[in-house]
Amino acid sequence: MRYLLPLLGLVLLAACNSEPASPAAESTATSTKTAETSTQLTLVEANRLAGLPLKCMQKEYPNKLNQVLKDSTDLAGPEALHPAFYGCFDWHSAVHGHWMLVELLRRFPQLEAAAAIRQKLAENISAEHIAAEVAYFEHPMAKSFERTYGWAWLLKLAEALHLWDDPLARELEQNLQPLTDLLVQRYLDFLPRLNYPIRVGEHTNTGFGLAFAWDYAHTVGADSLQQLIEARARDFYASDAACPLSWEPSGYDFLSPCLEEADIMRRVLPETEFRTWFKAFLPQLADPDFRWAPGEVSDRKDGKLVHLDGVNFSRAWCLYGIANDLPEYGHLRQLAAAHLNYSLPNIVDGDYEGEHWLASFAIYALISAEHE
Repeated sequence: MRYLLPLLGLVLLAACNSEPASPAAESTATSTKTAETSTQLTLVEANRLAGLPLKCMQKEYPNKLNQVLKDSTDLAGPEALHPAFYGCFDWHSAVHGHWMLVELLRRFPQLEAAAAIRQKLAENISAEHIAAEVAYFEHPMAKSFERTYGWAWLLKLAEALHLWDDPLARELEQNLQPLTDLLVQRYLDFLPRLNYPIRVGEHTNTGFGLAFAWDYAHTVGADSLQQLIEARARDFYASDAACPLSWEPSGYDFLSPCLEEADIMRRVLPETEFRTWFKAFLPQLADPDFRWAPGEVSDRKDGKLVHLDGVNFSRAWCLYGIANDLPEYGHLRQLAAAHLNYSLPNIVDGDYEGEHWLASFAIYALISAEHE
């Protein structure tokens, strides 16, 4: 008995000291097991998610206007100020909602709501409406409006229209071109003046703004823009190493500062150079057993806290991109899928704080998973 009691004490002590896995860690492990069977963009998923931007692209309120007023004459309602992109709560969400619908029609012309989507795209992206958007951007107080997050999504929309082989796409691309050209020029004017990159996990993140703009430039052959982005990305990031993943995510992040930087560098660096750079930048990702828990959302009715669903989708598209470019990092596909699976079931929940924008992030992550 005198030997049994100390032994029992050791067993109890060990039980007390063993910490249960966190819900996020358990979610990561569970999702990883089914990663490769649950991240395909199907017609069913496209129909499920297409309804979100469709129902808000012409919904004026609630709305967040990020404008600087010169005087009282600048006061007007969202549709009057932004007749093309007034819905879905704010300008950039309206833009990437339009991108998502164009991209889904391009991939799935048989979408259930195809006729309604085509009609609303034609109504919103008219020559007259885009002329009004250009006039807003040319206002003296709007020089930095949507810099560079909204700019990037507008160019992503322009790229999707360019790639869509459809008569409607040719009409919309032509209508959008004045605004596209204006924002290309904004990039050309702004990037030489940006002395330091912006490394936050929200709208102003420089890596994200460069990546989508590079995609547009590369697709349409805008050489001046592409070359400037490549030069500036090297200026900003070429000497970076040991990015602190343990600092992520911040409480309101919807972009990963470390991964968005890697996402632009994989575009602008030759493969061999990127491989060397990435190994120094995020060495832990070379480990096939590396684990990284998804961002946990505590309240999806809070417009800022629900950003963490976005960080899961954006992490996923960055991780898929790296795995697609570097075969030895193929294990990152499972990590990407775990992040995607954490948030994907929750974004069609009837709450406008997430529904007005998260579907676009989910679609881009699912598309990124396709390119093996």
